[in-house]
Amino acid sequence: MEQFIFIIFLALGGSALAGSVKIINQGNEALVETLGKYNGRKLEPGLRLLTPFLDKVVYKGTIREKVLDIPPQQCITRDNVSISVDAVVYWRIMDMEKAYYKVENLQSAMVNLVLTQIRSEMGKLELDQTFTARSEINEILLRELDVSTDPWGVKVTRVELRDIVPSKAVQDSMELQMAAERRKRAAILTSEGERESAVNNARGKAEAQVLDAEARQKAAILDAEAQQKAIVLKAQAVRQEQVLKAQATAEALQIITKTLKSDPDARESLQFLVAQQYMEMGLKIGASDSSKVMFMDPRTIPATLEGMRSIVSEQER
Repeated sequence: MEQFIFIIFLALGGSALAGSVKIINQGNEALVETLGKYNGRKLEPGLRLLTPFLDKVVYKGTIREKVLDIPPQQCITRDNVSISVDAVVYWRIMDMEKAYYKVENLQSAMVNLVLTQIRSEMGKLELDQTFTARSEINEILLRELDVSTDPWGVKVTRVELRDIVPSKAVQDSMELQMAAERRKRAAILTSEGERESAVNNARGKAEAQVLDAEARQKAAILDAEAQQKAIVLKAQAVRQEQVLKAQATAEALQIITKTLKSDPDARESLQFLVAQQYMEMGLKIGASDSSKVMFMDPRTIPATLEGMRSIVSEQER
């Protein structure tokens, strides 16, 4: 009987001794209570020994970052639209003592807290804002959850909304709205294109008319300048011709005067030449287009010749 009791005592002692040896892995911590009371003892990674029958590990957890998957939750937006929202929360335990003693079920408490915050934030926004302001919503949820979980010794590092899904009726309405919006944009683009085409055509015609008018104006200016230059050149030519004729006439008179002075018999020849020129002048007048009929009295020819002779005689004196 005594041997049996000894064996039982030895077995219990060995079991207690084996249970007093704990190995804590890296990244984990454990809380130890002595006779049911926590005295602030915490087991860190490594080989740790406990007092048999007195110490007990009541909680062991990791201090590494963990992922909390939030299931889809029905929310109502500010414009009374039903949507389904799910999220992912990244968190880690900063104080193992608070995580165990301040809340009974840490993970369940965090899930309910995140769902409550998501409903609260979604209720402040309209449907369109929930799609465009996702990053702002993530920042607000992160800030609010970090403050709310601080008494539990938890640090929320990141919050990400994954899917925001409206109800089927809302999706159908949104698709119709998007189709109408696309048709509206297409109509606007078509009208803008037609307007730009009309403007470009009108602008092209106006520029063509301006260029044509400018071309006609330049042509008219050049034509007028050419006519003006032609008139000037013609006038200069006529003047030069008159000057040359006058010079020739003056030189001819000088020659005739010298000849008459040197040869008195040349007077008869001069009278003959004057009469011949007079007759040729009459023929030219009669042959011109502007002349009609020229009457000449033969009896006046000797008187005319006598007058010319007296003129020549005066010039000789």
